[in-house]
Amino acid sequence: MEYRTEWKNQGPWSKSNTMMKDDFPDTFRNISRKAGLQIWTINSMKMVSVPTKAFGNFFQGDCYIVLNIRENKGAAQSIDVHYWIGNSSSQDEQGAAAIYVTQLDEYLGGSPVQYREVQGYESPQFRSYFKNGIIYKTGGVASGFNHVDTNSYNVLRLMHVKGKKHVTAKEVEVSWNSFNNGDIFLLDTGKLIVQWNGPQSNRTEKLKAVLLAQDIRDRERGGRAQIGVVEGESERESPELMKVMTAVLGEKPNKLRDAIPDEKHDQSQSGSVRLYHVFENGGNLVVQEVATQPLTQDLLLSSDCYIVDHKGSSVMVWKGKRASKVERQEAMNRAMGYIKAKNYPPSTRVEVMSEGGESAMFKQLFKSWTEKGQTKGLGSTHTVGKIAKVDQVKFDVMELHARPELAAQQRMVDDASGDVTVWRIENLELVEVDSRTHGQFYGGDCYLVLYTYLRSNQKQYILYMWQGRHATKDEITACAYQAVTVDSKYHGAPVQVRVVMGKEPRHFLAIFKGKFIIFEGGTGRAGAVNPESSTRLFQVRGTTEMNTKATEVPARASSLNSNDVFLLKTDRVCYLWYGKGCSGDERVMARTTGDVLFRQDKQVVMEGQEPANFWVALGGKSAYASDKRLHREDMIYSPRLFECSNQTGRFRMTEVYDFAQSDLDEDDVMLLDTWEELFLWVGKHANKSETTDTWTSAQEYLRSHPAGRDPDTPVIFIKQGYEPPTFTGWFNAWDPLKWNEENIYDGMKNKMRDEVDFISHITADLSHTGIGGDGYRAPGGPMSSPPPYRTQGLDFSPKSPTSPKAKFPPFPTSVGGGRYLDPELLVNKEASELPEGVDPSQREEHLSDMDFESLLGTNRADFQRLPKWRQNDLKKKAGLF
Repeated sequence: MEYRTEWKNQGPWSKSNTMMKDDFPDTFRNISRKAGLQIWTINSMKMVSVPTKAFGNFFQGDCYIVLNIRENKGAAQSIDVHYWIGNSSSQDEQGAAAIYVTQLDEYLGGSPVQYREVQGYESPQFRSYFKNGIIYKTGGVASGFNHVDTNSYNVLRLMHVKGKKHVTAKEVEVSWNSFNNGDIFLLDTGKLIVQWNGPQSNRTEKLKAVLLAQDIRDRERGGRAQIGVVEGESERESPELMKVMTAVLGEKPNKLRDAIPDEKHDQSQSGSVRLYHVFENGGNLVVQEVATQPLTQDLLLSSDCYIVDHKGSSVMVWKGKRASKVERQEAMNRAMGYIKAKNYPPSTRVEVMSEGGESAMFKQLFKSWTEKGQTKGLGSTHTVGKIAKVDQVKFDVMELHARPELAAQQRMVDDASGDVTVWRIENLELVEVDSRTHGQFYGGDCYLVLYTYLRSNQKQYILYMWQGRHATKDEITACAYQAVTVDSKYHGAPVQVRVVMGKEPRHFLAIFKGKFIIFEGGTGRAGAVNPESSTRLFQVRGTTEMNTKATEVPARASSLNSNDVFLLKTDRVCYLWYGKGCSGDERVMARTTGDVLFRQDKQVVMEGQEPANFWVALGGKSAYASDKRLHREDMIYSPRLFECSNQTGRFRMTEVYDFAQSDLDEDDVMLLDTWEELFLWVGKHANKSETTDTWTSAQEYLRSHPAGRDPDTPVIFIKQGYEPPTFTGWFNAWDPLKWNEENIYDGMKNKMRDEVDFISHITADLSHTGIGGDGYRAPGGPMSSPPPYRTQGLDFSPKSPTSPKAKFPPFPTSVGGGRYLDPELLVNKEASELPEGVDPSQREEHLSDMDFESLLGTNRADFQRLPKWRQNDLKKKAGLF
């Protein structure tokens, strides 16, 4: 396919436009190369730095540039540059931001990945930078930035909060007319932030809103503000807070609007991916289709630039290292031209990257992706008949529990020394298999394998569901049903793993100690008569008892492989055939497995020295895979976490970028893709219908993956609280006690009940005075005034500086009932110099959460777990002892 569109180099996007070229050195002089986040706004066509305390606040009339630098273990830094477009921003500002991003890319050596972000349609990666949410503010900053005053309480605003995984808050009219029954609203009065939860909002949304309110308190008010929560369905339980809301908003109407459905910005996994070569020819933009999915890496030529179209949900531009400078500079411009030519919405996501600096999402769209110079992988599974081998490297299994990240990488929960129980499905029921035949699996059967091991002296369980290639649908269904029965017997503790014949995960092989054998057909049932063949051929792969298996293959010469060992059984003799590429360890393991299969003596045959009867048994000599040993490099793919949903009747997922354990919400079903395995994590409050459909959802995910994934990839089903190290190892700093704690949201709300006395002060003050001040400064923005609003005979328009102020306690109580003080009053002070009521040995109790972490380098919960001497050491260093 090829089409052309008129291309004119005009306006701020033009390559002939040299705006800001002379300012290049000054503009980027203060950019830090250290890991972290840096943000600028476009003000009078200049990049103006945004203060840290204003991060997450975006004015809808402006454009922003966001630079994120990450350190990677054993690799170069990852650099991402985003430019954010507010809905009310001007074309000139958008063009200036785009040019700055291009120049910034050049300044940083061409390695950054560039992203175009549109308000309300931000990528998961962009949203991940602001864990507590994004606030969309009205207006712009044409008059320039002002200092962020964290002691300013002259605020009156209402924010509409939406989202579970990625939270956004938009300033709306301070009126009951803005409310609805399904969302959450924050009424910010400066000294007090009231969170009103719609009756139809869920626990996760409520928690995210509380975290956002706390973030506003800590960053904008220096920790000196209070938070109160009102449950929309039980407002009578919060009379003091409702008095505040009524004083500001007036009497609540009898009926609010119905819930507003969340906008569906989350992309469904598309099965349509196309690669285009894009170039300019005689003033026209030429777009020439190169290939459709599944794409392969060798399609990308270093001398060219390409566009990958992910079915319109995102457009990615790849710049080859040897592409011309003009082509590289015009990459973003051409992406926008392509979007226009295809009539895609202006909000379509755009990524621009250079060869060697591809984003994780880009790599996921290709069937295979390898990095130059990467090391060989460990213990990969193989497809029968393919010449692909991996050097087996021994590792210390004793480290697996101490280092869950190693367990995750090796896919091993332990050293496979636990207890094994095997059942076969017979007449749709479970029949236990004799331990003497453990490891012998027939393609006409289905099996349940229960593995029991100890971790921290507690029994842990893995329940494998092995499905034979020739098993009936009824047997496969019965296997799943019986797995539920076994799971219930152990009170939901087992981790469930679906295993398809020939796709066994590493740990499954290890528990059978080198004696895992797959018979292509037949059954292992007692008394069953299997069709016997006079000749049987088994391919043996593996170097230790941890990774060896024997698989029956068709008894013909074409099944042979020079890199492996084969067992050939005839009526008269059993041959042990050694391919030229097999190792000594592989020969040893083949002899061990051969003794399990056939007790008779084996006749060793070296490749190239076969007797005539050997070829006769295989039906004659013919060509087989005999190339030199090939090493297959493990594909490098970053693990990805998704929130799963099929509520629309179609499988959808929302990606959680830069994920952590805290992203595993109790109300959710999550999918963790580590490429070799899929994990399905089910929260204890997850929707039952979604939980039931998780297996189908996982299969749909694999089927529709644009990289052409193997549909038989192992799927591991995990319930909250029973996570194995092969799962937790993908998360940084996993806390095994997290699920034992009180529900986080309920715990926060209970602590907030201690604030009622302070809230009553505010209510009393509101009865005789407005919210005074000369206007307020929102972080990252200009001076603005609270919207004038009159109700209940009170005027909430801005007052003069001489207006009576509300009388607040000198030190507002914290969420826990303590006092937040300025660190300057506590740090490096003698006991006699401390404010009244402060215990010199417990100064840290009077710090806000933000100041606590800033001074002590850890949060309160982790600090309390430290030994006393370590706590004192940290306090001394911080000047709090």
